[in-house]
Amino acid sequence: MKFLPHDYQKYAIEYIKSHPVTALFLDMGLGKTVTTLTAIRDLMYDSFEIKHVLVVAPLRVARDTWPEEIRKWDHLKELTCSVVVGTVAERRRALQQEADIYIVNRENLAWLYQNSRLDFDMVVLDELSSFKNAQSKRFKAMKAMRPKVKRIVGLTGTPSGNGLMDLWAEFRLLDMGKRLGQYISQYRNLYFKPDKRNGMVVFSYKPLLGAEEVIYHQISDITVSMKANDYLKMPELVSVAKEVKLNEMEKKRYDELKQSLVLELPGGEVTVANAASLTMKLSQMANGAIYTDDKNVVNIHDRKLDALEDLVESANGQPVLVVYWFKHDKERIQQRMEARELKEPQDFADWNAGKIPVALIHPASAGHGLNLQQGGSILIWFGLTWSLELYQQTNARLWRQGQADKTVIIQHIVAKDTIDERILKVLEHKDGTQAALIDAVKADLGMTEPGNGGIL
Repeated sequence: MKFLPHDYQKYAIEYIKSHPVTALFLDMGLGKTVTTLTAIRDLMYDSFEIKHVLVVAPLRVARDTWPEEIRKWDHLKELTCSVVVGTVAERRRALQQEADIYIVNRENLAWLYQNSRLDFDMVVLDELSSFKNAQSKRFKAMKAMRPKVKRIVGLTGTPSGNGLMDLWAEFRLLDMGKRLGQYISQYRNLYFKPDKRNGMVVFSYKPLLGAEEVIYHQISDITVSMKANDYLKMPELVSVAKEVKLNEMEKKRYDELKQSLVLELPGGEVTVANAASLTMKLSQMANGAIYTDDKNVVNIHDRKLDALEDLVESANGQPVLVVYWFKHDKERIQQRMEARELKEPQDFADWNAGKIPVALIHPASAGHGLNLQQGGSILIWFGLTWSLELYQQTNARLWRQGQADKTVIIQHIVAKDTIDERILKVLEHKDGTQAALIDAVKADLGMTEPGNGGIL
């Protein structure tokens, strides 16, 4: 297939080529993979600046998306790649192959660092936001590799899904601490103040007045962002909530657990140790079932199953993608109706071919890199996630460039007067910080040259 880049893609390609360190915040559907591969191809075969590239990505994206993009475009045919996933033996064989690009899933990055003798002069971190935890093995491995890397690109559509604090670890890997400091304590002391605390123990921080603007300015010379709505004719997005209401007994059980942290059920006892555990248990109850202390599943109600059945029926035969969160959600849905989980490459291919009327997917599997827009335009959240990043990325599997339908419908099944309502509000609230960061480093193709950053 011949690649005819949009203006924004030309801009991003030149930006990567002219910036040894690049943070590229490309919104979902803007073609970040082919854009980055084109820049790699030019750097490797036109200017001869690089020889070996390492791409670190989520498993399915590493295994399927990157190799598929190389095969898909005519101008990338000369690039060779080796996918370093699978068993230890399979990974070792992949590393022994001669290739331009080595693609590893992020869970195996620490293993690759310990076992590879290759020198990578360019690294691409696909989904930079997955490196926000400075204590993770992947972060530590990348930090150790970074000084030998001449070029690095961080790709994501959601750079700070849970607030500005996430940015430190991401940019620490990109510029080795030049802009936001080498240590998290530096960053925290400069830009934040304690928020929630208990005596000397600080649970959370909030930005100082004016800190956001200063942080954005600090990273602006290596950062560019592009929003899909600015550059693509996107389908209309309709987001609605379908309320279900628990009956008196169901609501009584819900409130009992919420207030006493202990719930006696015919199938066993449920106890809650802390606030995080409580929110998880309340989410389970809102969805209709709960795990007891003995790991048994006790059904609480079928309100969401009934609502899902109604929504599937009202789709009038159109394919429906259902998002579940807990394992018992999936099992109960499959007991109620014929629904196929999307897990393997063939599942995704069958969905895009229109062969699956009701498909199930978990946000952690759907979050990054999967193109599902050919299979349908209706997505239903059976159970919600607290993660803004997973929420946005999952929605973007259907609401993206290439969607044939003019309207994408996102349905949320929400149990009234439960934690569901709060989760939806939190997702909307978190989007403020996310949108502020993206707007602060947004590319203006008409006014800004690639060498001058992407600040409006």
